[in-house]
Amino acid sequence: MTLLLPFWQRLLITIAAVLLISYLFGLVWTALFGVDLPSYAAGVIGGLAALPIWDFLHRIRPSDK
Repeated sequence: MTLLLPFWQRLLITIAAVLLISYLFGLVWTALFGVDLPSYAAGVIGGLAALPIWDFLHRIRPSDK
């Protein structure tokens, strides 16, 4: 039986990553263009970032202690 990260851990890490990526992308956007990034655009960027993060977390295994 292969041991995967529990669902709640994958979900928590993915949500944290989405929020962080959306925030950082908003900061970069503001620095480059001098206007605020619309919230729906930040959501799209975060949502697109969630896909590879979720897939990566689904493939990794917890370490054996």
